[in-house]
Amino acid sequence: MLTETKRLLCRDGIWLDRRLGQNQVIDASILKKMIDYAEVTKNDKVLEIGAGVGNLTVMLAEAAGTVTAIERDKKLIRILKERLKGRTNVKVLQGDALEMELPEFNKIVSNLPFSISSRITFKLLGLKFDIAVLMFQKEFAERLVASPGSKNYGRLTVNVYYRAKAELLDEVPPSAFFPQPKVSSAIVRLKPRQPPFEIKDEQLFSRVVRALFQHRNQRVRNALLHSFSEIFPKTKMTKNEIKSFIGSTLPGKFLEARVPELTPEDLGEITNLLTSP
Repeated sequence: MLTETKRLLCRDGIWLDRRLGQNQVIDASILKKMIDYAEVTKNDKVLEIGAGVGNLTVMLAEAAGTVTAIERDKKLIRILKERLKGRTNVKVLQGDALEMELPEFNKIVSNLPFSISSRITFKLLGLKFDIAVLMFQKEFAERLVASPGSKNYGRLTVNVYYRAKAELLDEVPPSAFFPQPKVSSAIVRLKPRQPPFEIKDEQLFSRVVRALFQHRNQRVRNALLHSFSEIFPKTKMTKNEIKSFIGSTLPGKFLEARVPELTPEDLGEITNLLTSP
């Protein structure tokens, strides 16, 4: 697969740009694992974002009912269309997946450009689908599945947990890519689900989580005080009034806890208690 990837790129005079995340997986066993983890069958409509030279696309075309492959780089689109010529179950789209309306799909399998990991993950979690199997930078993947109290636990962890079950399935070394990235990668599976706890105001939840983790090393009482204007941007309360509101609204178990110690459920409960002052 490495030889074929280099041949296609050399023939068309294309240089892949690491800064754009154009690292192509050249280990067929890794690509097969991704397809197997997604349990792809002929009944599935599969979406691939960042198709590159089509190493994964070709294998998806064999396994899935239909495949829609999105690639931003016009030069790589030429290679994709040539490799997939005659495959009637594959549609190739040129464009930015962050900006375009995504086609209907029930599964997504992708080696994502690292630079769009967070933004595309939340865009996907706003849509309906069954399973996503995605390649991320290892550090990002570890943040997705981190436990409360750990160094990787944060806003990303909480917001994904609220929307989906995340599993880190495999670590992938730099040698599985061309060109090789400087860091290891990981395969993650996301399964959307109903939220595991009730939130009365999801926008307020998002603001509370963001504000608290901006002060992750502080106790909740102080973190809320320092970020109160971000949570309630229309407030005209004085600092003393804010202190009084926080102290009278939340129980001591939350006020004295440090932010990383809070579970997603705790953060949901805090949000529900913090009605507009």
